[in-house]
Amino acid sequence: MPETIDLLLLGAGQLITCRGPRKGPLRGKSLSDPGCIEDGAIAVTGGRISAIGTRDEVTAALRGAGAARTIDAGGRVVMPGWVDPHTHAVFAGYRADEYEARIRGDNYLEIEKRGGGIKRSVREVREISEEKLFEISRRRLLRMLEQGVTTIEIKTGYGLDLDSEMKMLRVIARLGRETPLDVVATFMGAHQVPPGFAGAGEYVDLIVKEMIPAVAESGLARFIDVFCEKGVFDVAQTRRILEAGKEYGFGLKLHADEIYSIGGTALAVEMGAVSVDHLTMITPADIASLAGSGTVGVLLPSTSFGLASRRFAPARDLVGSGAAVALSTDFNPGSAPSSSMPLAVSIACSQMGLVPAEAVNAATYNAACALGLEKETGSLETGKKADIVVYDVADYREIPSRAGLNHAAIVVKEGRVVWEAADLRDRSEVGL
Repeated sequence: MPETIDLLLLGAGQLITCRGPRKGPLRGKSLSDPGCIEDGAIAVTGGRISAIGTRDEVTAALRGAGAARTIDAGGRVVMPGWVDPHTHAVFAGYRADEYEARIRGDNYLEIEKRGGGIKRSVREVREISEEKLFEISRRRLLRMLEQGVTTIEIKTGYGLDLDSEMKMLRVIARLGRETPLDVVATFMGAHQVPPGFAGAGEYVDLIVKEMIPAVAESGLARFIDVFCEKGVFDVAQTRRILEAGKEYGFGLKLHADEIYSIGGTALAVEMGAVSVDHLTMITPADIASLAGSGTVGVLLPSTSFGLASRRFAPARDLVGSGAAVALSTDFNPGSAPSSSMPLAVSIACSQMGLVPAEAVNAATYNAACALGLEKETGSLETGKKADIVVYDVADYREIPSRAGLNHAAIVVKEGRVVWEAADLRDRSEVGL
């Protein structure tokens, strides 16, 4: 231990570590263990956690070392930063009129046929300047940071031609450089078939022969994703795109079983995808297949909520089977316009039957597993990035139960305070 550490956090009433196994995601009963330490403390050196445990344990580990900065959590909850592993956060504008249309009875596919949905966002992204697209996206990410998100995945897919997709990738890369968040880029040129093509097959040719090689050469994306869905890309077309992406070194992700079950989950498992996302319509056979694999099922409760749907992914069946599950916002301009991870966690509890510890672990450690980042972030453990959030609650279960509020008080990214609530002492109910 050096003579002076960078940050010392003391006084965590509940230090929720979300500690994972030595390898892979939390599953089954282990998902319901929040890893709670009472009167917890954390020491940070060089942006990483150098000691964690009770106050007495960390104080002993310091061996008299001083701290450049000390934070007293004052009995509040301390947790890892949220990891949001599935978003479409780079877009031009929201589609609030479609929200009203769905409430009136129109479904997702009907809105698409009228030129709304993804098609509309594609038109808007193609028209907006790169600078403006960056600036509005930057402001969105800072709002997410204020709620405790410290790592985010962002997909392309609102460009659907090479120039526009590359514009989105450059914006995503710049967001990673110019905001405190860790930003992971996913190329999703296979989000939909754009106008001007005779069919999906012709567009798949373009993706495979031109777009994937160009994106790979740019080095701007870590993953490739495909919307495997009826009326979008079938299993054979999805396989072809993923095989091409794998050949160029991309990690694999899939949108699957959102509206219809057409075999996307089975394909994801077969190809060793890091995650398969949505799963609203997943079958019992596919649940069993997923449970026997290393692929993480990313559930998106805010999407069903935003679509005014009563149908949610069968989270309890998935957890009971031993499948690895994570949570995400699916933040996008239409079907899931909420960027709130706490809201997604709350919906997962109230509508999908996850208990708070399961939902918290799914939105932190398992979410990091869905990005291949579990060795770096997603839990509070020695050696990992010091991505820490102090919440102005006395019990972590208040975060999902007291929905609709931002309970974050202090957000720390790699040992540096990047956001702090104003007038916390005057507003807090904790410790009175």
